[in-house]
Amino acid sequence: MAEINAKDVMILRNRTGLSMMACKAAMVEGGGNLDKAEEILRKQLKGKMETRLDRAAGEGRIGIHVKADNSGAGLVEVRAETDFTAKNEQFIAMVAKVAASVADAPTGVVAVSPTIKAPIDELCMSTGENCSLARAEKLAAAGKTTWGSYVHHDGKTGSLVQAEGDITVEVLRQICMHVVAAVPRPAGLSAAEVPAAIVEKERKFRIEQAIESGKPKEIAEKMVEGGMRKFFEEIALLEQPFVMDPTKKVKDIVGPGAKLIAFRRWQVGEQA
Repeated sequence: MAEINAKDVMILRNRTGLSMMACKAAMVEGGGNLDKAEEILRKQLKGKMETRLDRAAGEGRIGIHVKADNSGAGLVEVRAETDFTAKNEQFIAMVAKVAASVADAPTGVVAVSPTIKAPIDELCMSTGENCSLARAEKLAAAGKTTWGSYVHHDGKTGSLVQAEGDITVEVLRQICMHVVAAVPRPAGLSAAEVPAAIVEKERKFRIEQAIESGKPKEIAEKMVEGGMRKFFEEIALLEQPFVMDPTKKVKDIVGPGAKLIAFRRWQVGEQA
């Protein structure tokens, strides 16, 4: 039997929101392979894992800062050991300061620098907890950019949306709220922008399910292509029914005079 690493079990728990015992059993059955274990759990639950996938795991806070001149925005996840500290006003202020520093950094994934580390270290000394930067990213403006942002009231989930054209900050904030609340969570702006790995994984899963139900492989593959079109409607942001008005799609809320450029949805404890 493959040796099961406790860290891998915790990663699987963060991915699925399921119990440690269930995750460990799946890891054993999957021979210690994380992806296989996740597929095993998904098949056991027959696709009913979506509501569990959005459960926040770990303690900390998401922070977002949009520069005053709209030239860029910073997105950070800062971890803490306890929920008590993560909800502390000092911690919240520190996360805001770190996000502002990241907004001034070069575009892309941002590494820890002395400027970013200083306020985190200061809080560590005052609270006695081991706080740390889990990840950070700087997005830069593309032409005339408008930004929308939203961090949920518990601080554990946040979204940043970048757009150009005729659209207001408030509308973008509502789209950010949709990104945080939508189930399933959006994986790309459009069907073409959904990562290939997600598409292939979903197609493989659907084919296996169809074959297991008794369908020949050729028929199963044709059936799956129809199902994949529906899948893209469910997972592409612009095609999703808008949570505040399900009679419209997100692309209807954006309108013909604007275009979404990028979006991020971060949750404390998830695997980046």
